[in-house]
Amino acid sequence: PTGWLTVRLIDVLTPRSERVSPQAMPNAPFIGMEHVEPHTNRILDFVLASTMTSSAARFYEGDVLYGRMRPYLNKVASPSFDGLASAEFIVFPKSDVVESRFLLSRLSSTDFTEFACAQYEGDRPRVKFDQLGAFWLNLPPVAEQIRIVDKLEELLSDLDAGVAELKAAQRKLALLRQSLLKAVVEGALTADWRAAQAQPTESGAALLQRILTERRARWERKQRDKYAAQGKTPPKGWQSRYPEPVAPDTTGLPELPEGWVWASLDMLVAESSYGTSVKCSYESKGTPVLRIPNISGGQLKLEGIKFASQRLSLGPRDHLTVGDVLVIRTNGSIGLVGRAAALQAPLASNHYFASYLLRLRCVETEISHRWISMVLASPFGRRWIEVRAASSAGQHNISLSTLLTMPVPLPPALEQYQGLQSLDVALGDIERLAAESSVSLRQSTAQRKNLLRAAFAGQLVPQDPNDEPASALLARIRAARAGQDGKGAKPRGRRPETA
Repeated sequence: PTGWLTVRLIDVLTPRSERVSPQAMPNAPFIGMEHVEPHTNRILDFVLASTMTSSAARFYEGDVLYGRMRPYLNKVASPSFDGLASAEFIVFPKSDVVESRFLLSRLSSTDFTEFACAQYEGDRPRVKFDQLGAFWLNLPPVAEQIRIVDKLEELLSDLDAGVAELKAAQRKLALLRQSLLKAVVEGALTADWRAAQAQPTESGAALLQRILTERRARWERKQRDKYAAQGKTPPKGWQSRYPEPVAPDTTGLPELPEGWVWASLDMLVAESSYGTSVKCSYESKGTPVLRIPNISGGQLKLEGIKFASQRLSLGPRDHLTVGDVLVIRTNGSIGLVGRAAALQAPLASNHYFASYLLRLRCVETEISHRWISMVLASPFGRRWIEVRAASSAGQHNISLSTLLTMPVPLPPALEQYQGLQSLDVALGDIERLAAESSVSLRQSTAQRKNLLRAAFAGQLVPQDPNDEPASALLARIRAARAGQDGKGAKPRGRRPETA
């Protein structure tokens, strides 16, 4: 545009080089990298300089701080006060050529962030001004810079307000999801359905007894098959060796709706096991192995499957089947421990699972496996697991023996079906709204980029022929630098007369 000039950053800016011992200014505010929020230009907090020991960078009100460490975090800010900053900031002083707010926006833009990220190599993501100074930018007259920033602030303020509303809506949807799960587990979601039943259905207690009977029968069949495979006759009294499931500890648990009963996971599960520790990769040709990323939103996702690098010694009943519930047993995030998904439909081929997952094979496979997965995701299930999860070296884990003692509120099978059906409908609406808000957030991000792109291309505000052109500003800078070089000194940044 008319009056603009394409220059390198180093042609128009010189960082402030002033360094100060924090002990020389103990009451000054100190800004560390952790005090600047990524991507927003917001200063979240500061501490007193007296709490620091290393030499710090001096800054003054209106200077621009650029976080040179991990530039992909885009930590750029302009304090409204004087103080000290971490040496990880490059300090750009106020300038007669580049207005501070304009510089703040320019250094925060996507193209500059991408340029900065391309400058460092290896495992130390840190850049120097010598590298950043090679960046070419279109420089408008100072008067137009001010008009551009004023317009940007107006437009971005509206955009930020919309983004804040979208994020608030997402938080409300997450809370609504938890409220629905709580209502299902406590029987509130099916209260009207329960009251409308003309005749009582099979009670939860009767269902539990049916499950326990089948659980024992499965064990006995398995033992008979084992003896038969060995060519042996079952010894006298072998049925007495049946391992009775752990009863639930109901101390302090709430009263259940009529027809419900407390059970332990152990009562509802015929078999339980850990997965394989065999190495897996995308290129291997062995058995498909499900991992933590394949458990999402209470469902098994079959995208991004890895395969075992060697043959697994698996029997015909070892592969995943309908009625299995996979549970994450260990992770660095406590929020992932206990996350579960039930296998609801047969898989096209034999699949297994990794060692940081647990497999619970349910006795009743019509609905109870889905009910168990939902209880684990509910606020009740999350609290129970997080209280009992062990922590070591940054990892959280729940053992299989502990998990099997978890109490489960068990309604009649028909009520389980009704509750899960109502939950699916409500969660479907929530997922749709969440997806729509995610699309809007992505559109907001794209709109922000477009606004900045238009601003720095001279398309956001009109040009004024009366503005002093950027070429005149650059000429003054070169003359001033030449004069400073002639005196044998080159000040690194303009320091105000009063500090």
